[in-house]
Amino acid sequence: MNLNEIISITGRPGLFKVVAQGKNSVIVESIVDKKRIPAHASDRISTLGDISIYTTDEDIKLIEVLEKFNDKYEGKACPSHKEELSKLESTLGEILPNYDRERVYKSDLRKIFQWYNILINAGIPIVEKKEKKKDSKETEPKKASKTTAKKASPKSGPSKSVKTVSAKKSAPTKVGSQRGK
Repeated sequence: MNLNEIISITGRPGLFKVVAQGKNSVIVESIVDKKRIPAHASDRISTLGDISIYTTDEDIKLIEVLEKFNDKYEGKACPSHKEELSKLESTLGEILPNYDRERVYKSDLRKIFQWYNILINAGIPIVEKKEKKKDSKETEPKKASKTTAKKASPKSGPSKSVKTVSAKKSAPTKVGSQRGK
């Protein structure tokens, strides 16, 4: 599963994946407990690929931060989001030393740790498959097969006559004494 397919809904805890699309809503399934709920148009939905973390230089994608978490913790769970805030700040400071401590809210900091643990516990791979992209670039381009188009030949057979279709005539409407009583 691609991390861009996983979404977060404002006001609802946890992460979700899109299952189907309804008339006025999107049906999503919770990654934690597999319950399906509708996400209406009024809900604010964000994919993990769209979310960025503020740094002092440039913003960094959340997916890249989660990959750094995965490298540090070797695919195992990180500290819980319920730990002391100072411990979470120091841990994120080790992983991402240039994150902006003023613009990254404490609630966002807790979400990063919670989302990483949700993904690990669900068995969703965090590292993107970069090998597939390399393989597709390294393979030789396919040679176009030579095909010759058939030339249009004039039809020598008898021509078909075109049949005209006339509109169906309806009976005149009866008026007055013609209607019968």
